[in-house]
Amino acid sequence: MKNYILGIDTSAYTTSIAIIDKQMDQVVFDMRKILQVPYGQKGLRQQDAVFQHLKNLPEIFGEIDIDLNRVDTVSVSSRPRNVENSYMPVFTVGQNFGKVIAKTLSCNYVEYSHQENHIGASLIEQYKTINNSILAIHISGGTSEFLSVCKSSAGYKADIIGGSKDITFGQLIDRIGNTMHFPFPCGKHMDKFIDDNTNVEMIKTPRISGDEYINLSGMENYYINLYNNKYEKQTIIYSLFKYISECIIYIINNLKNKHEFKTIIVTGGVASNSTIRKIILEQLENQFKIIFPSIKNSSDNAIGTAFLPIIDRWYDEA
Repeated sequence: MKNYILGIDTSAYTTSIAIIDKQMDQVVFDMRKILQVPYGQKGLRQQDAVFQHLKNLPEIFGEIDIDLNRVDTVSVSSRPRNVENSYMPVFTVGQNFGKVIAKTLSCNYVEYSHQENHIGASLIEQYKTINNSILAIHISGGTSEFLSVCKSSAGYKADIIGGSKDITFGQLIDRIGNTMHFPFPCGKHMDKFIDDNTNVEMIKTPRISGDEYINLSGMENYYINLYNNKYEKQTIIYSLFKYISECIIYIINNLKNKHEFKTIIVTGGVASNSTIRKIILEQLENQFKIIFPSIKNSSDNAIGTAFLPIIDRWYDEA
């Protein structure tokens, strides 16, 4: 019986394969491998990431211990966003690998965007009740975008209505973390550091400038100066996470005057941060339905991509 969907996502920093049992809406396989960034570097060049994906995909595929003849559909993240000319070389690795698997297994092949993957992973348990009036906030090392989202016949239509004009929230975190000598990607290590160091001095966060779109690059110098002036690491990190939370809330408050949304999804690697989650929920949960995917599924994964054909089928048949 063909009842499995195999999802593949090859993002800037993670190789992922997941398999969903579409009859049970259940994950039966989920494996991810974070790409290796040399210590002290702030990221990877696309060609280096492509090389690691080419190495990682066969290794992860070799770990699958279920009958692949039960795969009905191969679903792949083939581009960053669901718009024309959206392209990054890393996604072509998963795209080509997926096409070969689908051809070999004589099964269906579908493509979505990486951003739709994150939306799908956020709505796994609620896709039947939430289709429109969605503000999706995708915050990661490569993206800080606020999206007006609605369900379409295949995947989700998403229009950018806010975000950062220069660097992303993830880049800001990684640049400060790199200065403090945390391993890359720095966010999870910084989050754990302040969790382990509860004695945090409270300092005033900087003023936010802009409206639906803000600039972040000046904050890099601000927090590095605090570090050079011997402020405690935990004080700087907490202030940085609080500032990012305040930026997100600030943009939401500007957007709600111009756009209608009842549900807010916050996803992407930065959304796994415990401090940012806590502050956003405290400030907004009485105004909107706030959805954070599990911490595991906030970061890059293939579960959303594998689940999207199930969401599409339900939507088209409803």
